[in-house]
Amino acid sequence: MRQSFFDEEVLDEKFSQLEQLEGKDNPNFVEEVFTMYFKDSTAFLETIEEAMKTIPIDSIIVDNILHQLKGSSASVGANKVLKEVNKITRQVLGKGNLDGTKASILKLRKEYDSFKAKLEPYFQLKQANSVAQVK
Repeated sequence: MRQSFFDEEVLDEKFSQLEQLEGKDNPNFVEEVFTMYFKDSTAFLETIEEAMKTIPIDSIIVDNILHQLKGSSASVGANKVLKEVNKITRQVLGKGNLDGTKASILKLRKEYDSFKAKLEPYFQLKQANSVAQVK
C-alpha cells in the first residue's frame, strides 16, 4: 500500500523523511503531522472556496492561502496536491482568468479529497498493526 503512494506520485521523499523521525518515543509522529495537515488544509480549501464566491474575488487572499497550502503540502510530501497548487498559482490566478481559476480550484479540491481518502486508511491500518504488535 505504502509503495503505491510513491509509484502513483501521490507522495514524494518528504514523506519518507518524516517517517525517519518516528521512533519508540514518538511512534505516531507521521500520523500526528498528517492529522494537523488535513485539519489545516481542509480549512485553507474552505476559505479559498468561500473567497471564490465573492464579487469581486479577493485574489490576494486566495493567493496567500494557496501559498500556505503549498508550503504545508510540500512539507509533508503531498506531491499531487502541491502540483495542483503550483498550476493554479502559475498558470491561472496570476493571469486573472476567473473561470480558469474556479475550475482549477475544483480540480485542487478533487485531488486533495482523493489524497486524503488514500492516506487515512493507510494510517488506520498502520495504527491497527501497532496495536496488534503491542499485544
